[in-house]
Amino acid sequence: MPVAWDEFRLVQAIADRGALAPAAAHLGINPSTAFRRLAAVEAELGARLFERHRSGYVPTPAGEAMAAAAVRMEEEVARFDREVADRAQTPSGLLRVTAAATLVTDFLMPMLGRFRTRYRQVRIELVTSEEALNLSRRDADVALRATRDPPPNLVGRRLATIAWAVYGPARDDADSGDADWVSPSEAVAGGLFARFVAARAGPERIALRLNSVQGLCEAIVEGVGIGPLPCYRGDRLASLKRLSGPEPELAASLWLLTHPDLRHAARVRAFMDHVAAEVAPLRPVLEGRQGDDPRSRVSARLEALPGTQS
Repeated sequence: MPVAWDEFRLVQAIADRGALAPAAAHLGINPSTAFRRLAAVEAELGARLFERHRSGYVPTPAGEAMAAAAVRMEEEVARFDREVADRAQTPSGLLRVTAAATLVTDFLMPMLGRFRTRYRQVRIELVTSEEALNLSRRDADVALRATRDPPPNLVGRRLATIAWAVYGPARDDADSGDADWVSPSEAVAGGLFARFVAARAGPERIALRLNSVQGLCEAIVEGVGIGPLPCYRGDRLASLKRLSGPEPELAASLWLLTHPDLRHAARVRAFMDHVAAEVAPLRPVLEGRQGDDPRSRVSARLEALPGTQS
């Protein structure tokens, strides 16, 4: 009997993760079920698909061939889905959107609310992730990313520049030259922020490191130290003051991206047009254009962002 598609997915998951437990978790089954299914496939094929070692499962040539076939099959299914989606004229169906958690909480969520008010037939699945998901394999349909180098296999729009500056607590009148710092770790943005802080403060002055951008603002507000923040976040809080102008080496572009096969799908096109129109009036805020006084605020524009504190 031919091997079922689900068994190809099982072999691919084990090959990608090198162990049964994470592969089973990815597929939503328990490890004992994965073990039994793998044993049954090997018996049916009359070939060993993995060598079992203490370090994990290593695919044999037969296992590698089956995992490669699974990848090709998955790509064909994704291509079919994109072709079907492209034929739809009215925005409808499921739209998978991915963005970093900070972008979601700071300004994307109100945009999603207004989009849903306008397009009631579109259901949204939002995946908050700091990592770039694979749009070619339909991990998401649209990605909102702050990046200097968007993937060349995707298409989309550059919406704005996201400016960063150094901020400290508004209540603190101490000399920023002697202040402690908070900093994202080397794991964030390829170490970009860690290098920026290291060039300005020795290791003994870095009071807190975080493995994400989330929490950075709160640490500065609480007086743990000064540190870099996106201007759209730092300028909206009266509890913070800007200690520098926008730092060019920290700036990134805000991109709205999708797979080329999906760009004409009605739901994708409607969503990208909607977000682009919503971001346009916020560009001065995102780009940190606050006039000569680095502590001044553009109140009217900041009111468009949720959670603004006066």
